[in-house]
Amino acid sequence: MLSVWLYTTISIIAISVISLVGIVFLSLKSEKLEKILVYMISFSAGALLGDAFIHLMPEAVEVAGFSSVISFSVLAGIAFSFTAEKVIHWRHCHHPITKNHQHHLSKMNLVGESVHNFIDGIIIATSYLVSIPVGIATTIAVVFHEIPQEISDFGVLVYGGFTKKKALLANFLIALTAVIGAIITLLIGTGVENILTLLIPFAAGNFIYIACSDLIPELHKETKLKISLTQLILFVLGILVMAALLLVEI
Repeated sequence: MLSVWLYTTISIIAISVISLVGIVFLSLKSEKLEKILVYMISFSAGALLGDAFIHLMPEAVEVAGFSSVISFSVLAGIAFSFTAEKVIHWRHCHHPITKNHQHHLSKMNLVGESVHNFIDGIIIATSYLVSIPVGIATTIAVVFHEIPQEISDFGVLVYGGFTKKKALLANFLIALTAVIGAIITLLIGTGVENILTLLIPFAAGNFIYIACSDLIPELHKETKLKISLTQLILFVLGILVMAALLLVEI
């Protein structure tokens, strides 16, 4: 169990550090940043879905067998993410700030991001409770989702009046809410034998929602054939990377 805590801690630290990458990317011109984000989102969507269906769902079935409990847990994960966004009037956004794409709820964005990171902590800890390889796969999926998200969050805060230093600090502090989610999950997970039956498919539901509701719609905004094909290749690559990680479990 000590190794689970260690790996979870390392993963959460890595995710938290990503919150500081915004300033590096925002130093780029808007056009270049837009191109990079389009490709990151493609890989991220594939990785999230790959992790949900290749790692998390099979593990849930292996733990408890396929039952309506797992199905309802997946749906609960999707419903939770949907409700969280609705309640706080916040939606994932992966485009840089422009005159035609502005945000006026920077403080509310911090609230939303704290909920999002708390869930990330739950997802990562849950995955490590299953096995170290599944935890690593989930961490990779979260990392590739977080990079474009953190770039956007940084931009929202700066646009909303934060200085660059305050925006970086705020993003980093909010990212640490993942620690709380991870600790609670590990404590409950070790104390309740059947908690994984609910948490694993719940985490999968969150990944499915993020990929299908937030990321894939962004990809459809690009219609040029060459870019669309590249998006498809990177999307499939994200899935293949998750599939390749199965070899680690053998």
